[in-house]
Amino acid sequence: MSSNHTDAKPPREPKFPTHNAPRVWFITCANSPIGISLCRHLLAHGDCVTAGVQPVEFEKEEARSADFKDFLKEVGTQQDKGAWRARLRVVALDPKIIGQCQSAVAEAVLSFGRIDILFCCHSEVVVGTVEECSQSPRALSLVTDQFETNFFGPVNAIKATLPVFRQKKNGHIVLLTAITAHLGTPGLSLYCASQWAIEGYCDSLAYEIAPFNIKMTIVQPNLEVNVLTHKITSVPPIAAYAEETNPAPLSRNILSGILDRLEGTDEPTYGDQLHSEEITSLYAPLSSGMKESLVAETVHAVAAIGGHDNPPARHIVGVEGVASVKEKLKTMSEELEDFVECSSAADFDRTD
Repeated sequence: MSSNHTDAKPPREPKFPTHNAPRVWFITCANSPIGISLCRHLLAHGDCVTAGVQPVEFEKEEARSADFKDFLKEVGTQQDKGAWRARLRVVALDPKIIGQCQSAVAEAVLSFGRIDILFCCHSEVVVGTVEECSQSPRALSLVTDQFETNFFGPVNAIKATLPVFRQKKNGHIVLLTAITAHLGTPGLSLYCASQWAIEGYCDSLAYEIAPFNIKMTIVQPNLEVNVLTHKITSVPPIAAYAEETNPAPLSRNILSGILDRLEGTDEPTYGDQLHSEEITSLYAPLSSGMKESLVAETVHAVAAIGGHDNPPARHIVGVEGVASVKEKLKTMSEELEDFVECSSAADFDRTD
């Protein structure tokens, strides 16, 4: 990312498909850049939104919650007063707690009578190699934390919503992951593992819920869309994986370079924090304009796909992501052909 964004193209305005009646959305992380942008566009389009906000993050992370508070002020000052407020319901929601998921879903149904689309978009990223994530009890606990957020969070939200969908014989679950659910990424082992796990869960779920006319879509934007718009936690590095001695393109080095070049950074230490000898957590210092530009393409895709009569089972956002996944699948196909004879020992000739 360049520090000079004066020539950057403005984010594309999403064009939503027409529909006969407003859609009712449930968004699990509405105070994220993607959640805020999607809420704004959905309300402008006439849809209803139940916006889940994690209480601890909203109350203790002032910089993180500032954009959502500005959005709420915007809702209250709309020229069409009352229209946006009537179609927005903000609920406390920590997806890791199943009881909060159930309570939030009940509140959404009470407010709007139904839920049409569940959008699971809350995630966090742990930066560190496999060995680095195993050096201390605290680092090891991040394994559980990563799966509690990226795997069990969506699972809880889905389980709380499924009875509502089954009762009305209609619904659409949209899960936001990343192309890291296709591509292993050095230095993001836990993050990739949690993404692959939740995608496997949802791929299986899709078959189970199809008889109830409930649809499942996985949306995969580029890596930086999720990583730079949620909390980043870094474990202490090990010298063996230092850039000077290890040629692997580790995510730690890539992300620290991006953080140090971001426009609006008050001090040149954001990238350094990813190399700290202590476990550190931070949010990327993105300006409001940069956040909107970063998430615009993903918001456009989610808004167009959500509630569609025939949505894709998996949608990759961005030309670069599509190209990367295609290359990975091509390599896998070639390897299968190269080693197909390895399976012949288990095969029986038809004449035997």
